[in-house]
Amino acid sequence: MRWLVGWSSAAVGQVPGVRPGRTLQPVGAQLLWGDPDPLWMVGDWRADEVRIVHAENGSVARLAVLGRCAASDADLRVGLFAARGGALRHLTAWAGSYTCVLQIGRRITVLGDLAGARPVFHTQWARGTAYGTAALPLADLTEAALDVTYLAALLACPDSPEALGEGTPYAGVRRVPPGHALIMRDGAPEVSGYEPTASLAVAGTPAAYADPDHAIAGIRDALVDAVRTRLAQPRFVPDPGEDPAPGIGADLSGGSASSTLALLAAGLPGMPGTPLGHGSAAGQRLLAVTFNDLATGSVQAREAELERARSMAADPRLHHVVVPGGPESLPYADLDSGPLTDEPGPSLITAERHRRRLAAGGADHFVGHGARQALDAHPARLADLLMDRRRRGLLRPVTALARADGPSGRSVFVPFTVYRAARRLARTSYRQGVEDAAARLLDRRFEEHGGALAASLAALAWCRPGPAARWLTGEALAEVSVRLQDAAARPGTTVERPGERRARAALARHAADHRVFEQAAEVRGQRLHAPFLDNQVVRACRALPETLRVQPGARATILRSVLAGAGIRELPPGWGANSHVSTAVAVRAGLRSAVDDLLDLFEAPLLADAGLVEARVVRAALRAAADGEPVPVDGLADLVATEVWLRRLLARRGSCWTGTEVPEQRAVAGGVQRLSL
Repeated sequence: MRWLVGWSSAAVGQVPGVRPGRTLQPVGAQLLWGDPDPLWMVGDWRADEVRIVHAENGSVARLAVLGRCAASDADLRVGLFAARGGALRHLTAWAGSYTCVLQIGRRITVLGDLAGARPVFHTQWARGTAYGTAALPLADLTEAALDVTYLAALLACPDSPEALGEGTPYAGVRRVPPGHALIMRDGAPEVSGYEPTASLAVAGTPAAYADPDHAIAGIRDALVDAVRTRLAQPRFVPDPGEDPAPGIGADLSGGSASSTLALLAAGLPGMPGTPLGHGSAAGQRLLAVTFNDLATGSVQAREAELERARSMAADPRLHHVVVPGGPESLPYADLDSGPLTDEPGPSLITAERHRRRLAAGGADHFVGHGARQALDAHPARLADLLMDRRRRGLLRPVTALARADGPSGRSVFVPFTVYRAARRLARTSYRQGVEDAAARLLDRRFEEHGGALAASLAALAWCRPGPAARWLTGEALAEVSVRLQDAAARPGTTVERPGERRARAALARHAADHRVFEQAAEVRGQRLHAPFLDNQVVRACRALPETLRVQPGARATILRSVLAGAGIRELPPGWGANSHVSTAVAVRAGLRSAVDDLLDLFEAPLLADAGLVEARVVRAALRAAADGEPVPVDGLADLVATEVWLRRLLARRGSCWTGTEVPEQRAVAGGVQRLSL
């Protein structure tokens, strides 16, 4: 786990006797710059991942960029001077994934990314502000207790910023929203957006009328630059005993996202491949890893996906590795071990499954995370089309939804049902939509678990309960309902169109889950790269016209065009097939296999001690899911992941800080008795 931490202290003379930079520092930290506003980096950062440039006129003006950034040192200096004049967005326009910390005199600015995969957190401390790229160290610094109401909101409405706000699982520690910067002057924090957003007052967004070919070309250029940025880095050789192989690797499945990155990385001129495939011993061929799930799914579907991967891996620039996965790699395996992540996330139940695949990959490894959220159309975008009077764009998606759940007697009514739901959303104000969601929580009105059509109809709302909400207690739901009502009544809220807002929220939720995934499935010596979450790729994807997004199979069609523009045109039959069905099958199979252990886990759960669930209710739901009843297993996964995370958090020893002024207690010290609403 790698993170940055620092603080902006109050003006000199306001905090007598407190000299935190001299008496307190993170465990295992390396100082990037010192008092009065120090900044540290903690963890196994590589030398080429950390760059600092200074102004040459002798003033206190410096810029630290940590991560993978395509900018040259000269570009960073230009960015430093541009940011001194207020052009913060300039610092987010380079290819790659990175965090920027800017200091101009006593003013410190920390920039998060557009998706939220590189978050920024802050909290009040010593009459100033402490900030970091991880929340747990800040919680340790302030001896924060758990924010149980936030955990309730995370379970009840995980993809609703109205419920989550800027909170974290730790009381007093706040998250900077994606697309915003944290600006501190003499310890006083301010959060400011650097990305323009569209409003409901605008009849149509520029993306709605963009040229499709031009938009796809922009995505191609952004993805190529993102991949090239990673290929241009020095090759990293892990220490002896560490799993990953030297050089560049990539996931390679029959799907569209991971295979697009693998083919782009293998096809770009120069490293990691050579025209004849030489140099594999030095890590110069791309290591393509395919996970072959032997425990679930039909043999025919599994062989078809494996055959597609082998067909693409026939390129001499690729070295193909197939990782078999048996029952030991099912979801819910080995929950008793694993690292403590910054917050709970669904990847905690699948960490062991992913770790087996990643351990066979490269020291720098591409994954396709974020492609679905960046490219696909959220169902709520159908309402955006109606707001633009583009009804013709609804024809193909609603027809596809009518066929998604198979032929039935009501298929003929599906287009009208979807159209009516989209029209209702288009005519519902933001405030009314959020208040409706608050009322649904109080009345315990949840959607029936169903197929693609039911999920799409449920998503046609400004805000909706999550799959785990049905198992929360009435008190927990009431707390979340109050949060929603407060958000609805908050004056001066700038609101995008419903589809755009829901799509941004879904991307932010996925980016946060990806960060948990990186920590939970971490392989020592390895870096995971998710180019679809890079700033420039996210911006390029947002330029797609909505009429192109909402078409059935849009993501595969767009990525096929991206590959064709990069000179890769021969793709195997069935390329771009949906993998959601196989993932759901694996989750249910893992639950059946581990049901006895899960029942023991919820014999006396910490979630029940916190007043969030009743143990007997969750145990009954686990038994029902194991018996094959139509229970939303993704909601159960959220409950299990949160319970596992709580147990790991409360079992930890030690603090993230050392020194004579180190806090007496670590975060959430005191145990279960502090878990209360």
